Amino acid sequence: MSTLIQGDQLRTILLGTAVSKATGTVANGVTTLFTIAGGRVVITSLVGRVTTVIGSTASNCKLTYNPTAAGTSFDLCTAVAIETDAVEQTYYIAGSVASPGALLVGGAVGQANPVFSSPYVLQAGTIEQNLSADPVGGAITWTVTYYPYDNGASVVAA
Repeated sequence: MSTLIQGDQLRTILLGTAVSKATGTVANGVTTLFTIAGGRVVITSLVGRVTTVIGSTASNCKLTYNPTAAGTSFDLCTAVAIETDAVEQTYYIAGSVASPGALLVGGAVGQANPVFSSPYVLQAGTIEQNLSADPVGGAITWTVTYYPYDNGASVVAA
């Protein structure tokens, strides 16, 4: 049996364009993950995956949105402890920005995780990872899916 629509094509139809950003070694402070430019976009999912085991020093991770022009930075989620998280551990946001949504960790490596139940509309700005301390090692790859709300709007890895 032939496949008429490939997996990436189906994902694009359902969730929009995917953009990934590998953090390199995670470190204390703010790391810009994605830049939104050219207008508003609808963020349909934002998922992190540990690619190198996270170090054992206590560290909390949260994601922040920082608008370029008008508006104030705000947390997209609450912080979660990430020390000693294993390769393939998954992080995702559940809830709404108004809450803010919780940054949740998949219960087990390889466990199924949800994507947003309510997409976010964001204007030009950046999405940032914020760590409370340096966990001394580890890396996360973040993937965002989106579609333009305004013609010409896009998201790129920073």
